[in-house]
Amino acid sequence: MTSVATSLAAAAGAVRAKQRLGFNTRVSFPTGEAARGLREGIDLFRAAEQLGYQSGWCYQRHFDNYLSSPLPFFAAVGQHTSSIDLGSAVIPARNQEPILLAEAAGTADLLTGGRLQLAFSSGTDVWDAVFGPVDTDARTEGQRRLLRFLDAVAGEVIHTVAEPQPRGGPPAGTELRVTPHSPGLRERIWYGSGSIASAENAARQGLKLITGTILHDVPEGVCFAEHQAVLIAAYRTAWLGAHGTPPPPVAAAASVLPATTAELRRTYADYDLERRTQGPAASRPKGALPPALSAQMPAGFAMSPVHHGDPDEVTAAVLADPGLSIADELVLFLPPAFGLQENVLLLRDLAATVAPALGWSPGR
Repeated sequence: MTSVATSLAAAAGAVRAKQRLGFNTRVSFPTGEAARGLREGIDLFRAAEQLGYQSGWCYQRHFDNYLSSPLPFFAAVGQHTSSIDLGSAVIPARNQEPILLAEAAGTADLLTGGRLQLAFSSGTDVWDAVFGPVDTDARTEGQRRLLRFLDAVAGEVIHTVAEPQPRGGPPAGTELRVTPHSPGLRERIWYGSGSIASAENAARQGLKLITGTILHDVPEGVCFAEHQAVLIAAYRTAWLGAHGTPPPPVAAAASVLPATTAELRRTYADYDLERRTQGPAASRPKGALPPALSAQMPAGFAMSPVHHGDPDEVTAAVLADPGLSIADELVLFLPPAFGLQENVLLLRDLAATVAPALGWSPGR
């Protein structure tokens, strides 16, 4: 038996019932229509909450036709909803000032009644010309900033005043902590892992795990779903070894598109074809920038499949998917070019058909 097969056999056991159902949106908008896109993003969260979804996640993307600043958006969503969790998937830590971000996160979490679920990645050096270069590599710097953010939201001392300031300020010896502090937020920080190494590191750091639609460091000949299952199993093993307690629930984002009409079957099949032929460039709102990654993924990268067809076919595909079957939370990746009406219909169909067959029950 190969090492991959051995890991899959150890990870699988029985299919896990989906404790939670979520969705992931980029809050996209055509050029010049950002205000409408943001308002429709709020409406999407309201509709999902009414359908019983337990979480909604937003992707952060700078300088493009997508949401660039999740925290003020979540604060606004929180005023129109009452129970749905508000997640970032993901915030690149490399581009953040950790103390300012901790202040904003604490504020947004308190305003939303403790509903933030913030997922991070280390980030890349793509925007160093804008955010400023660093003396080390992007991953190392991203991890440094993430750890400082974690200390700050946990209420740790981030600085002790050494001497009185000439223009006022606290006296020498004052210990500074980020305010406002939101108790419990530290336990709701996630990591968006695309590799086994990052998943294991997240476990050691006490971060929850969400996996996305692109993985890297994938061995040759191993498909996305198999590698995702190995990644999730590695995270759970690392968590148990580091903390001696059962690991927290794992979330997995995926394109799961049950079609309830012939027209929807064609629409979802077209999206699948577009994603397979255009890769990350598929399904962009008008005016959006093309991504750096093309349909020809770099060596070691893999993109998730699109599960589409009638509800029974999609249910069977999800149950047979090694990664999705062992995740605790299914997060529906919404096609970025879909409008509000298309997205709400997809949310409704998934909740009414496939999700109950996965063991899911609507939230209250």
